[in-house]
Amino acid sequence: MTDTPGALLGPAEIRELAGRLGVRPTKTLGQNFVHDGGTVRKIVRAAGVQPGDRVVEVGPGLGSLTLGLLEAGASVVAVEIDPVLAGQLATTVHRHLPDADLELVTADAMTVTDLPGAPPTALVANLPYNVAVPVLLTFLQRFESLRSVLVMVQAEVADRLAAPPGSRTYGVPSAKAAWYGTARRSLTISRHVFWPVPNVDSALVEIVRHEPPTTTATRQEVFTVVDAAFAQRRKTLRAALSGLFGSGAVAEEALRAAGIDPSLRGERLAITDFARIAERLGAGAGTVDA
Repeated sequence: MTDTPGALLGPAEIRELAGRLGVRPTKTLGQNFVHDGGTVRKIVRAAGVQPGDRVVEVGPGLGSLTLGLLEAGASVVAVEIDPVLAGQLATTVHRHLPDADLELVTADAMTVTDLPGAPPTALVANLPYNVAVPVLLTFLQRFESLRSVLVMVQAEVADRLAAPPGSRTYGVPSAKAAWYGTARRSLTISRHVFWPVPNVDSALVEIVRHEPPTTTATRQEVFTVVDAAFAQRRKTLRAALSGLFGSGAVAEEALRAAGIDPSLRGERLAITDFARIAERLGAGAGTVDA
């Protein structure tokens, strides 16, 4: 192992750490560890991390990206579900960057409702493939201080998150992400910078936060409409929303009142369109469970 201050983790040290800790990366936790320092620094640059920024990282694993964020001068709060990895992270960081500002939360990211220290303004993470979208949307919902996001996810998930209305990959993740901010697919990351090597490529998705659409509907009501519209993608909105509004006729009436063609499918609608439909629920055209 290297003792060079500020050095990032390389392949040999990652394997040595994993072996010493008895860590075998699992598909269940979606674990794939980045072992290429150049890739780590590329991610940090893409995130625009500056000295003094407060960053939350989900799933730091062995600490590859954590060290990159800290090296850039960020203050990092890391959320790690694996107690073995969490127990090692502080030691690894102290070895490489003894003066770094790191706080650790050992918990499932989906259960975290509060973070220690100053509120984070950025989320930067290599998200586990199997929970990437729910973790991302949950953190945007719970932590309004987040102004920007840069996450590494499976490439096809990146495509879905950044897809515009009308595109083949536009769906629930795209629409819900658009509630919180403007999403853009950034760099493609080769599978060969990970250990173990996954069988898919990854990509970075950037989300710049903006105010949610101006609407009298709640976020929950809007998301309920989004879920219903995409539950059966091939159905028209009239058919897809019939259960939500009580009947196809009532759904059509609500859609026309919202200025939406009932014969369209959900993939054609922007988040502002879904919000207008949700307003019809609040106006008594249908009901939504609390």
